[in-house]
Amino acid sequence: MTLTDPHENDELAVRLRSATGRFFRRLRAERPAHGLTMTQISALFSISKGNGELTPRGLAEVERVQPPAATRTVAALEERGLIGRAPHPTDGRQIVLSTTPDGDALIAADRQAREAWLAARIAELDRSDQETLRAAAAILERLARA
Repeated sequence: MTLTDPHENDELAVRLRSATGRFFRRLRAERPAHGLTMTQISALFSISKGNGELTPRGLAEVERVQPPAATRTVAALEERGLIGRAPHPTDGRQIVLSTTPDGDALIAADRQAREAWLAARIAELDRSDQETLRAAAAILERLARA
């Protein structure tokens, strides 16, 4: 079914934004106590996804922050032993960032805690709601790529 009334689309957009915001806040509450700020954990995940090819400037772009803010975040993560620096393979003036085994372990524990909570909540739903969530997840993935 396609919604043709723009007001219906607007109302759905408001409800979806509100529901996803509450959902993400609830999911964040399931994070283990690791002492990182949301900015630091987001940067750590981005560095992990960068596969050792992300520069501090690239991190700033991905995280949509100013380079000095990214530099402070990198310093805090490095001080905790969660990331390391290496020379850039082609540009000697730059460095690339990668997660350390401790950083990888923190990421894994963070994901596991949130996914375990979510899986338990999904298991409490009836089969019909679980199927609806499967369909909604596919739609949300498409919207995220738009």
